[in-house]
Amino acid sequence: MSSNPAAPSRPIAIIGGTGPAGMGLALRWARAGESIIIGSRDEQKAQVAAEAIQRKAGDQARVSGMGNSAACAGADILVLTVPFEGQAGILKQLKPSIAEGSILIDATVPLAASVGGRASRPLGVWQGSAAQQAQELVPKEVSVVAAFHNLSADLLNGDAPLDCDVIVCSDDPDAAQLTRDLTAKIPGVRAIDGGKLENARLVEQITALLIGLNIRHKGHSGIRITGLPPAAYR
Repeated sequence: MSSNPAAPSRPIAIIGGTGPAGMGLALRWARAGESIIIGSRDEQKAQVAAEAIQRKAGDQARVSGMGNSAACAGADILVLTVPFEGQAGILKQLKPSIAEGSILIDATVPLAASVGGRASRPLGVWQGSAAQQAQELVPKEVSVVAAFHNLSADLLNGDAPLDCDVIVCSDDPDAAQLTRDLTAKIPGVRAIDGGKLENARLVEQITALLIGLNIRHKGHSGIRITGLPPAAYR
């Protein structure tokens, strides 16, 4: 994809797309004209979710629902929006279905449930980050990008522009650029190059802080990075 946010799209498969984060990203991209495939372990659940997004996004939206394996086979841009405890298992299961040259955008956050069941404590990951764990689990020819950790799922599923930056980390500059282009299609959101994939561990951990702030102040917090030249936000 070119650096032009209006560039023609190719299908985006959202694995774990029936959860709040996956549904929110699917809705925003469908409204922006992207072709979306909702993936789920349960194909019928994926189809129901796709129909719901279609109704909210409008008649021109292109949204379909499939089982996870079929979703991977139908797209070379994959977005993983599953809880950390399910990340390794689902990637091991889907590895044969992920095509060579695909891009996996990983939004997984390694969090543990605290008292009351709220996930707000960061977990240590042996590889360094959930994104680096994903890199070990997918085929070698697949580029992994870490992004979309700090967006509010509640706000994504609404209608108003968001007030948030997305930090994008990857060892593949082209995959990172494509992800920043997709970020720019979400109203109110800016994308920032966060450097190598190893930096994802820092971005992932911010989510725990934001969850704590949201609980304490009853809000939907995000992050904004200030003081950089305008080119940094493209």
